[in-house]
Amino acid sequence: MKAVQLVKPGALELADLATPAIGDSDVLLRVLAAGVCQTDVHMRRTTEVWAPSGTVLGHESCGQVVEVGAGVSNWQPGDTVVVHPVWSCGGCPACVAGRQNACMRTGGRMIPAPTPGVSAGVHGGMAEYMVAPAAALVGVGDLDPALAATLTDAALTPYHSIRRTQDLLVPGATAVVIGAGGLGRMAVQILRAITAARVIVLDVLDEALDAVRDQVDVALRADDPEAAEVVLKATSGYGAEVVFDLVGNDRTLAFAAGVVAPYGAVRAIGLSEGTFAFETSQGAMSLPWGATVTRPYSGTLQDLVEVVGLARAGLLRPEIHRFPLDRALSAFDELEAGRMRGRAVLIPG
Repeated sequence: MKAVQLVKPGALELADLATPAIGDSDVLLRVLAAGVCQTDVHMRRTTEVWAPSGTVLGHESCGQVVEVGAGVSNWQPGDTVVVHPVWSCGGCPACVAGRQNACMRTGGRMIPAPTPGVSAGVHGGMAEYMVAPAAALVGVGDLDPALAATLTDAALTPYHSIRRTQDLLVPGATAVVIGAGGLGRMAVQILRAITAARVIVLDVLDEALDAVRDQVDVALRADDPEAAEVVLKATSGYGAEVVFDLVGNDRTLAFAAGVVAPYGAVRAIGLSEGTFAFETSQGAMSLPWGATVTRPYSGTLQDLVEVVGLARAGLLRPEIHRFPLDRALSAFDELEAGRMRGRAVLIPG
C-alpha cells in the first residue's frame, strides 16, 4: 500500500508498505480521507525526534471497515467511521470517567495517550489502509469522508475547549478567538452552534477575517495596536469571559491575558512555542483575579461523538481542499507556505 512515512526526523516520503495486520481488538480500515495539519508539517520540518523513523503519519482519519478482529462485535465490514486520535488505556480512573485525553497510564504526567501518526509505534491514516482499536471508532453514517476526517482534530480540539468552558459562555458573555485558520473557523462555527455568546475573532490576514466576518460580531486585525482596546470597549472594560488562542505565540498569549475577564479562562490551543509569565505580585499581575490559563489536549470520545452530531446536522462546514494521496507532499508544501486557508485532506486512490 502507499503511505506517507517519516523516513527520519525532518524527512517524509511516499512509500510502498505492506498492508498492516490487525489484533483481536482492532479493525482494519480502508482509508477514505486523511487530514493534514500543522503538527504534521512540524514533524516534517523539525529535526527533533517526535516519532521513530518509519512511522506513517496522519491523526485525522476517516475510513471504511474492511476487517475486524476476533474480539470485535460492535463494528462490521462496510461501516464508515472516524478514528478518535487519543488511544487511551480505557481502564484507568480518568478513562472510566470519560476523560480519555487525561489517561493515567501513559508513562508519565507530561505524556499524553498515544496518538496515531505522532506517537512511537502507532501508525496513522496517511495511507491506503490503517489499523485502529475498535474502541477508538465513531460512526459517521453518510457524512462526506473528507469533512469527517477533519472533525477528529480541527473540530474536536476547539470543541473540547468550548464545551469545557460553556458555563462561562452564557448569553451576553464574550468569546474571543485568536486565529482564523482551519481550527479558528471551526471554533467560530462551534461557538455559534452551541452557545449564545458574542464572538470576536482576530487574525493578521484580511482574507482569513473575510472568511468568518459574516459569522462573528467583531472581526479585528490582530496586528492593530488598538485591538485590545476594542475588545475591552466591547465588554465595557470587563474583558472576555473566554479567550481561545489558536496560535499560541508570545504575542497572542500576552494579548489573551490582556483581554480576559476576572474569573475568565484562556485556552491556549495553538502550539507556536509561546511562553506566558505568571506573577503573584499584586502590583504586577499578568492576569486579573480568578482567571485561568490552560493548555487543553485534543478531546474525549464523547466530544467526538457530539462533534459528529453537529456535522451531521449541517452545523459544521469546513473549507476543504482535496489532494490525492500521491500528492501528499504538495499538500504539506501549501500548508507550510501559508497558502492553505482551509483544511488539506488526502484522498487515497
